[in-house]
Amino acid sequence: MAASSSCVRSVLRRAMRPSLIVILGATGTGKSKLAIELGQRLQGEIISADSMQVYHGLDIITNKVTAEERAQCRHHMISFVDPLVSTFTIVDFRNKALALISFFPRCQLPALDLTVINCVAYLLYWCLCYVLVWSLPLQMLYKKRKLELEKMGGAELHKQLMEVDPRMAAMLHPNDKRKIARSLLVHQETGIPHSVWLEEQRGQEGGGGLGGPLRYPDPCIFWLHSDMEALDKRLDARVDEMLAAGLIDELKDFHVRYNEKKVQDMSQDYQHGIFQSIGFKEFHDYLTAAESCSQEERDALRNKGVEALKIATRRYARKQNKWVRNRFLKRPGDTVPPVYGLDVTDVSRWEETVLTPALQILASLSKGEKPAVSSVKIDASESRNKRSRHTCDLCDKIIIGDLEWAAHLKSKKHYYHVKKKRKTEKTGSQSQSPSVDVSEDSSVSPGCSGPSHESPPSVRTAHAQVPVTS
Repeated sequence: MAASSSCVRSVLRRAMRPSLIVILGATGTGKSKLAIELGQRLQGEIISADSMQVYHGLDIITNKVTAEERAQCRHHMISFVDPLVSTFTIVDFRNKALALISFFPRCQLPALDLTVINCVAYLLYWCLCYVLVWSLPLQMLYKKRKLELEKMGGAELHKQLMEVDPRMAAMLHPNDKRKIARSLLVHQETGIPHSVWLEEQRGQEGGGGLGGPLRYPDPCIFWLHSDMEALDKRLDARVDEMLAAGLIDELKDFHVRYNEKKVQDMSQDYQHGIFQSIGFKEFHDYLTAAESCSQEERDALRNKGVEALKIATRRYARKQNKWVRNRFLKRPGDTVPPVYGLDVTDVSRWEETVLTPALQILASLSKGEKPAVSSVKIDASESRNKRSRHTCDLCDKIIIGDLEWAAHLKSKKHYYHVKKKRKTEKTGSQSQSPSVDVSEDSSVSPGCSGPSHESPPSVRTAHAQVPVTS
């Protein structure tokens, strides 16, 4: 019995040792700062997984680390893609990042193989399921076909996917042309529906409802979070700092070098590559203003761009936090790694509330011990979000996801249409039908379709095709 317990403890100790560190957090929370500090102390190296920082140019607007910061700790995956390339994908990023990780030197921390990662955690969920080893010509052909498909209408693409992979089509919104095109290409290249590949992935040893087995099953994940009011002020101040650092000149130079000709040819695209960076498209009117514009008009366009940048940045921070919560904190399952929250609301207490706790957690994990700081608790009562397909005829909307559907039913816009329908029925403009008692928080509303148990006679209800967990 004692030998068995000793064996179990040994396994647990090995399982708790982090193979890499992941630093999550919304923009402006200090991910780069913490990554550098940990990298210096633990002799690690940093991989940036910012989707815009991989491109050359726009160093200020994409908030790249400075040359001085890079000198403090070695960084990878920054400024290595030509800004005119629009076909660089997450698969390309993964292949390069994994090759780097495999050659990283071991850290000096005892029994700890440490790589510092400053990213949005895509690495954690990349699996070997349907990623094919293609030659470069085939990769280029794949990307060309995908771009061609994306030029088609969403409804037509979705119809094609419905014919070959109805289960996948039920999980994707008709407007999500990128994901639909990807699923179509997976089927075209392999002859097997994308949904079948995903199902096989989840069935692998170590896999589950959330996906296949993790490449790095024991990461240490830090989530830098902040009071949103404090973060909003910090983000606004950062925009002002960008302006003082030469943001406007950077935008003008980049526009002339890479974007002006595209605008003239009517081929400008703010949906791909670095051109979709928050901050660049917000200044489109300013950058493309006619030469005949007065200085007063130019100043007004500039101020409009600055305000749009601040608004977009604040919205993006909220979107990032929502992604972390939904991806990690609200998803039960053995394959979800623990997440350690670090409060960065008061940056004047950085060492006390961020750096010291992070180092203590890593020290405990390196010894196979449970950290004194508890991980962020997962709400076990939170239902897993299934990517069921719902249709609201009242609002003329298609909604993917049960949580999104529940939120829609409680929205002001939907409730407005419900009240409008009631009023119309009372005036007798429509044929009489059995009354329906619909409250603001009801699970079914008139004119809506989606998974439900029982529906009133006047409610059209349709079940989504094989709901699959996202």
